[in-house]
Amino acid sequence: MKLTEPVPGGPCWVELSTSDVPGAAAFYAALFGWRAETDPRPEAGGYTMARLGEDAVAALSPVYRPDQRSAWTVSFATEDADAASDTVRSAGGTLLMGPMDVFDQGRFAVAADPAGAVFSLWQPRAFAGAGLLDAPGALGWAELLTPDPEGALAFYPAVFDWTVDATERYTHWGVDGAEFGGMKALDGEEEPQTPPRWVPYFTVVDVEIAAATALGAGGRPLVPPRHIPGGPSVAVLSDPQGAAFGVHAP
Repeated sequence: MKLTEPVPGGPCWVELSTSDVPGAAAFYAALFGWRAETDPRPEAGGYTMARLGEDAVAALSPVYRPDQRSAWTVSFATEDADAASDTVRSAGGTLLMGPMDVFDQGRFAVAADPAGAVFSLWQPRAFAGAGLLDAPGALGWAELLTPDPEGALAFYPAVFDWTVDATERYTHWGVDGAEFGGMKALDGEEEPQTPPRWVPYFTVVDVEIAAATALGAGGRPLVPPRHIPGGPSVAVLSDPQGAAFGVHAP
Protein backbone atom coordinates (compact mmCIF):
# COMPACT_ATOMS: atom_id res chain seq x y z
CA MET A 1 0.00 0.00 0.00
CA LYS A 2 1.26 3.45 -0.89
CA LEU A 3 -1.14 5.23 1.48
CA THR A 4 0.04 5.87 5.03
CA GLU A 5 -3.00 7.81 6.26
CA PRO A 6 -6.71 7.97 5.40
CA VAL A 7 -7.53 10.04 2.31
CA PRO A 8 -10.85 10.51 0.46
CA GLY A 9 -11.50 7.45 -1.65
CA GLY A 10 -8.96 5.28 0.12
CA PRO A 11 -9.43 2.59 2.75
CA CYS A 12 -9.57 4.23 6.15
CA TRP A 13 -10.81 1.58 8.57
CA VAL A 14 -11.51 -2.12 9.02
CA GLU A 15 -14.13 -3.59 11.31
CA LEU A 16 -14.75 -7.18 12.35
CA SER A 17 -18.28 -8.34 13.09
CA THR A 18 -17.79 -11.46 15.15
CA SER A 19 -19.74 -14.04 17.11
CA ASP A 20 -17.13 -13.90 19.89
CA VAL A 21 -15.56 -10.52 20.58
CA PRO A 22 -13.37 -11.66 23.53
CA GLY A 23 -12.19 -14.71 21.60
CA ALA A 24 -11.40 -12.66 18.51
CA ALA A 25 -9.61 -10.04 20.62
CA ALA A 26 -7.39 -12.75 22.12
CA PHE A 27 -6.63 -14.21 18.68
CA TYR A 28 -5.60 -10.92 17.09
CA ALA A 29 -3.65 -9.89 20.17
CA ALA A 30 -1.58 -13.06 19.79
CA LEU A 31 -1.17 -12.52 16.05
CA PHE A 32 -0.66 -8.75 15.72
CA GLY A 33 -0.17 -7.51 19.28
CA TRP A 34 -3.44 -5.58 19.31
CA ARG A 35 -4.74 -4.14 22.58
CA ALA A 36 -8.52 -4.21 22.86
CA GLU A 37 -10.56 -1.38 24.42
CA THR A 38 -14.34 -1.85 24.68
CA ASP A 39 -16.55 1.25 24.72
CA PRO A 40 -18.40 1.04 28.06
CA ARG A 41 -21.44 3.04 26.90
CA PRO A 42 -24.52 0.83 26.51
CA GLU A 43 -25.45 2.62 23.29
CA ALA A 44 -22.07 1.58 21.80
CA GLY A 45 -23.24 -2.04 21.73
CA GLY A 46 -19.93 -3.57 22.80
CA TYR A 47 -17.89 -1.80 20.11
CA THR A 48 -14.24 -2.63 20.77
CA MET A 49 -11.29 -0.64 19.45
CA ALA A 50 -8.04 -2.44 18.64
CA ARG A 51 -4.87 -0.45 19.13
CA LEU A 52 -1.18 -0.75 18.42
CA GLY A 53 0.39 1.49 21.02
CA GLU A 54 -1.93 4.49 21.02
CA ASP A 55 -2.92 4.13 17.36
CA ALA A 56 -6.37 2.76 16.53
CA VAL A 57 -6.00 0.19 13.75
CA ALA A 58 -9.28 -1.78 13.67
CA ALA A 59 -12.50 -2.48 15.52
CA LEU A 60 -14.38 -5.56 16.69
CA SER A 61 -18.10 -5.63 17.30
CA PRO A 62 -20.76 -8.28 18.00
CA VAL A 63 -22.74 -9.62 15.06
CA TYR A 64 -26.16 -8.03 14.63
CA ARG A 65 -28.02 -11.34 14.25
CA PRO A 66 -27.35 -14.84 15.60
CA ASP A 67 -27.28 -16.26 12.05
CA GLN A 68 -24.82 -13.63 10.76
CA ARG A 69 -21.39 -14.97 9.83
CA SER A 70 -18.26 -13.41 11.28
CA ALA A 71 -16.63 -11.20 8.66
CA TRP A 72 -14.35 -8.24 8.11
CA THR A 73 -15.63 -5.05 6.45
CA VAL A 74 -13.38 -2.48 4.78
CA SER A 75 -14.40 1.18 5.03
CA PHE A 76 -13.52 3.80 2.43
CA ALA A 77 -13.28 7.48 3.29
CA THR A 78 -15.60 9.99 1.68
CA GLU A 79 -16.18 13.70 2.13
CA ASP A 80 -19.96 13.23 1.92
CA ALA A 81 -21.53 9.90 2.93
CA ASP A 82 -24.97 10.93 1.67
CA ALA A 83 -23.75 11.92 -1.78
CA ALA A 84 -21.57 8.80 -2.00
CA SER A 85 -24.58 6.65 -1.04
CA ASP A 86 -26.57 8.19 -3.88
CA THR A 87 -23.70 7.45 -6.26
CA VAL A 88 -23.57 3.83 -5.08
CA ARG A 89 -27.22 3.39 -6.00
CA SER A 90 -26.95 5.19 -9.33
CA ALA A 91 -23.93 3.01 -10.25
CA GLY A 92 -25.89 -0.18 -9.62
CA GLY A 93 -24.96 -0.93 -6.03
CA THR A 94 -27.20 -1.42 -3.00
CA LEU A 95 -27.41 0.62 0.19
CA LEU A 96 -27.72 -1.78 3.15
CA MET A 97 -27.62 0.65 6.08
CA GLY A 98 -27.54 4.40 6.67
CA PRO A 99 -26.25 6.94 6.13
CA MET A 100 -26.27 7.64 9.87
CA ASP A 101 -24.24 9.49 12.45
CA VAL A 102 -21.97 7.70 14.93
CA PHE A 103 -21.98 10.02 17.95
CA ASP A 104 -19.63 12.90 17.02
CA GLN A 105 -17.15 10.55 15.33
CA GLY A 106 -18.45 10.59 11.77
CA ARG A 107 -21.20 9.51 9.42
CA PHE A 108 -21.32 6.11 7.77
CA ALA A 109 -23.23 3.84 5.44
CA VAL A 110 -22.95 0.17 4.53
CA ALA A 111 -23.28 -0.76 0.87
CA ALA A 112 -22.81 -3.63 -1.56
CA ASP A 113 -21.47 -3.51 -5.09
CA PRO A 114 -23.54 -5.01 -7.95
CA ALA A 115 -22.02 -8.46 -7.35
CA GLY A 116 -22.80 -8.34 -3.63
CA ALA A 117 -19.42 -7.50 -2.05
CA VAL A 118 -20.07 -5.43 1.08
CA PHE A 119 -18.09 -2.32 2.08
CA SER A 120 -18.62 0.78 4.19
CA LEU A 121 -18.48 4.51 3.56
CA TRP A 122 -16.99 6.72 6.27
CA GLN A 123 -17.31 10.50 6.44
CA PRO A 124 -14.91 11.55 9.19
CA ARG A 125 -15.63 14.09 11.87
CA ALA A 126 -13.87 13.61 15.21
CA PHE A 127 -12.51 10.24 14.05
CA ALA A 128 -10.57 10.16 10.79
CA GLY A 129 -9.97 6.42 10.75
CA ALA A 130 -6.92 4.25 11.28
CA GLY A 131 -4.04 6.00 12.96
CA LEU A 132 -1.62 3.61 11.30
CA LEU A 133 -1.60 2.12 7.80
CA ASP A 134 0.97 0.04 5.92
CA ALA A 135 2.89 -0.88 9.08
CA PRO A 136 3.26 -4.23 10.89
CA GLY A 137 -0.06 -5.14 12.49
CA ALA A 138 -2.01 -2.53 10.52
CA LEU A 139 -4.01 -2.62 7.31
CA GLY A 140 -1.66 -2.87 4.35
CA TRP A 141 -3.83 -3.89 1.38
CA ALA A 142 -7.50 -4.37 0.48
CA GLU A 143 -8.46 -6.97 -2.12
CA LEU A 144 -11.78 -7.46 -3.84
CA LEU A 145 -12.78 -11.02 -4.73
CA THR A 146 -15.52 -10.92 -7.32
CA PRO A 147 -17.17 -13.06 -10.01
CA ASP A 148 -17.67 -9.92 -12.11
CA PRO A 149 -14.41 -8.00 -12.62
CA GLU A 150 -15.82 -5.98 -15.52
CA GLY A 151 -18.75 -4.83 -13.40
CA ALA A 152 -16.39 -3.83 -10.59
CA LEU A 153 -14.23 -1.87 -13.01
CA ALA A 154 -17.29 0.16 -13.94
CA PHE A 155 -18.68 0.51 -10.42
CA TYR A 156 -15.82 1.49 -8.11
CA PRO A 157 -14.18 4.24 -10.20
CA ALA A 158 -17.66 5.75 -10.63
CA VAL A 159 -18.19 5.80 -6.86
CA PHE A 160 -14.68 6.71 -5.65
CA ASP A 161 -12.85 8.02 -8.74
CA TRP A 162 -10.16 5.38 -8.31
CA THR A 163 -7.27 5.00 -10.71
CA VAL A 164 -6.93 1.55 -12.26
CA ASP A 165 -3.86 -0.42 -13.34
CA ALA A 166 -5.16 -3.66 -14.86
CA THR A 167 -3.40 -6.64 -16.40
CA GLU A 168 -4.74 -10.03 -17.43
CA ARG A 169 -3.78 -11.46 -14.05
CA TYR A 170 -4.58 -8.70 -11.57
CA THR A 171 -6.06 -5.23 -11.16
CA HIS A 172 -4.58 -2.60 -8.86
CA TRP A 173 -6.76 0.13 -7.34
CA GLY A 174 -5.33 3.54 -6.47
CA VAL A 175 -6.16 7.06 -5.33
CA ASP A 176 -4.45 9.50 -7.69
CA GLY A 177 -2.11 6.67 -8.61
CA ALA A 178 -1.22 5.71 -5.04
CA GLU A 179 -2.10 2.03 -4.91
CA PHE A 180 -3.90 0.64 -1.88
CA GLY A 181 -5.51 -2.58 -3.08
CA GLY A 182 -6.51 -4.80 -5.91
CA MET A 183 -9.07 -7.10 -7.47
CA LYS A 184 -8.97 -10.81 -8.16
CA ALA A 185 -11.59 -12.82 -10.02
CA LEU A 186 -13.09 -15.71 -8.10
CA ASP A 187 -11.48 -18.58 -9.98
CA GLY A 188 -11.79 -21.68 -7.83
CA GLU A 189 -8.60 -21.19 -5.81
CA GLU A 190 -10.71 -20.07 -2.90
CA GLU A 191 -12.89 -22.31 -0.77
CA PRO A 192 -16.08 -23.56 -2.47
CA GLN A 193 -18.98 -21.11 -2.41
CA THR A 194 -16.72 -18.19 -1.43
CA PRO A 195 -18.96 -15.10 -1.68
CA PRO A 196 -17.92 -11.85 -3.36
CA ARG A 197 -16.12 -9.88 -0.66
CA TRP A 198 -13.42 -7.44 0.33
CA VAL A 199 -10.51 -9.08 2.14
CA PRO A 200 -8.27 -6.89 4.32
CA TYR A 201 -4.57 -7.76 4.34
CA PHE A 202 -2.56 -6.84 7.41
CA THR A 203 1.15 -6.13 7.11
CA VAL A 204 3.53 -8.52 8.89
CA VAL A 205 7.29 -8.93 8.99
CA ASP A 206 7.21 -12.63 8.05
CA VAL A 207 4.22 -14.36 6.46
CA GLU A 208 5.33 -17.88 7.39
CA ILE A 209 5.67 -16.95 11.06
CA ALA A 210 2.34 -15.08 11.02
CA ALA A 211 0.55 -18.05 9.48
CA ALA A 212 2.04 -20.43 12.03
CA THR A 213 1.08 -18.06 14.87
CA ALA A 214 -2.48 -17.85 13.55
CA LEU A 215 -2.77 -21.64 13.41
CA GLY A 216 -1.40 -21.95 16.93
CA ALA A 217 -4.00 -19.46 18.16
CA GLY A 218 -6.92 -21.39 16.64
CA GLY A 219 -7.07 -20.00 13.11
CA ARG A 220 -6.79 -21.98 9.89
CA PRO A 221 -5.23 -21.48 6.45
CA LEU A 222 -7.36 -20.65 3.42
CA VAL A 223 -4.53 -19.87 0.99
CA PRO A 224 -1.12 -21.03 2.27
CA PRO A 225 1.89 -18.70 2.35
CA ARG A 226 3.39 -17.97 -1.04
CA HIS A 227 5.58 -15.38 -2.73
CA ILE A 228 4.15 -13.42 -5.64
CA PRO A 229 6.89 -12.87 -8.25
CA GLY A 230 7.86 -9.22 -8.19
CA GLY A 231 5.48 -8.60 -5.28
CA PRO A 232 4.86 -9.45 -1.64
CA SER A 233 4.64 -12.71 0.27
CA VAL A 234 1.00 -13.38 1.17
CA ALA A 235 -1.34 -15.81 2.89
CA VAL A 236 -5.09 -15.85 3.48
CA LEU A 237 -6.25 -17.08 6.87
CA SER A 238 -9.41 -17.52 8.90
CA ASP A 239 -9.77 -16.58 12.55
CA PRO A 240 -11.37 -19.06 14.99
CA GLN A 241 -14.82 -17.57 14.33
CA GLY A 242 -14.49 -17.99 10.56
CA ALA A 243 -13.67 -14.44 9.40
CA ALA A 244 -11.26 -14.39 6.45
CA PHE A 245 -8.32 -11.99 6.23
CA GLY A 246 -4.92 -11.83 4.64
CA VAL A 247 -1.37 -11.14 5.78
CA HIS A 248 1.39 -9.81 3.57
CA ALA A 249 5.02 -8.89 3.84
CA PRO A 250 5.92 -6.23 1.27
